[in-house]
Amino acid sequence: MARFGVRRVLVVGFVIVMVRHVGFAQAPPPAAQPRVYANMLQLMRGVLYPASNVIFTAQSDDPASFKPGLRPSTSPDPFTSAYGGWEAVENAGMALAESANLLIIPRQCGNGRPAPVQNADWQMWVQELRTAGMAAYKAGQAKNADTILEAAGEVAEACLHCHQKYRQVTGGFPNRCQSNAG
Repeated sequence: MARFGVRRVLVVGFVIVMVRHVGFAQAPPPAAQPRVYANMLQLMRGVLYPASNVIFTAQSDDPASFKPGLRPSTSPDPFTSAYGGWEAVENAGMALAESANLLIIPRQCGNGRPAPVQNADWQMWVQELRTAGMAAYKAGQAKNADTILEAAGEVAEACLHCHQKYRQVTGGFPNRCQSNAG
């Protein structure tokens, strides 16, 4: 009987402490705004260029034919890494689709000009990249050479649209992110 009383006191004490703790709980801090670390050139070179090259390589080289690297866990080649072969194609497709989110965050171009992320055509081409990335992801899942050819074409077209207007501009690098149709 005495043990029952001690347990009861412990349980009641625990409940009181929890109620007081919940009563004094603070609201979670507000979500932080994304911090931009890379300019557009760095983002392209660090994320989009390597991911798209996986898709483009899979057009001519069977992803399943790549042998694991000497140290797959540290291989710099996605095809010979621990997540190689067709899984590398899937991952590259997801990287492109997710990178589309990074392309709509205001940031500077490599030349210091603001990227035109608010422009309707930019938004349209970012969506085109997102769709192409998902097509590449699905092609990787299907492990199908014809499907990867189609997906690679979609990726190339999405990149080309934006590059023609904002990268391959009159005056070169100093004028990037500024429309040719000024």
